[in-house]
Amino acid sequence: MKEYFIPAGYGEIEHVEKKSRFISRVWRVDSEEEAQAHLQTIRAKHRDANHNVWTYRIRETGVERYSDDGEPQGTSGLPTLYVFSKEEINNVLCATTRYFGGTLLGAGGLVRAYSQSAKLALDAAGVSVVRLWQRILMECSYGQYERLSKMANENGATIENTDFAAQVTLRLLVPHDNVDQFLAHMTEASAGTAQLSCVDTEELAVRIR
Repeated sequence: MKEYFIPAGYGEIEHVEKKSRFISRVWRVDSEEEAQAHLQTIRAKHRDANHNVWTYRIRETGVERYSDDGEPQGTSGLPTLYVFSKEEINNVLCATTRYFGGTLLGAGGLVRAYSQSAKLALDAAGVSVVRLWQRILMECSYGQYERLSKMANENGATIENTDFAAQVTLRLLVPHDNVDQFLAHMTEASAGTAQLSCVDTEELAVRIR
């Protein structure tokens, strides 16, 4: 399967630009219906706001939608969408609420403010990659643990958990198409002393930042 990126969780930030208050939120959503349900909640919660700008991208249907919600055309919804399309983030909804502070920001100022809000909310939510992963158990000595765990990360593995007993056992997630190369690297790095075994294969969303 081809990998793709989604929000790792929910993210919310608030910042002020020339006395205008921007509250930006990011959710993972799997359908337009789910996105619209969140938007109804936001509109109800912030019915006194000047604008509730939004965008969403749904991978399964290829849908991309956005709204400026009364802001000048092209200054808010589309720049918000661009933040997520540029980073190839799918199954995402971003809604930014603005309370006008009395000072006009101009078209360029609005683009910057909404783009910055969306990016900060995405950073708060984090990003996960969805792909096919091979789960691998690696057993090594305590003396090898620090070096081999660092090398595993450098070779694309994510450490799912670590068990400290007579030996150290790391449960690793390795991209499925990189398994053979990973096993060869780790076997060479440990001079064949680390015990490596493939457990199962699973499609998972794993946080990468």
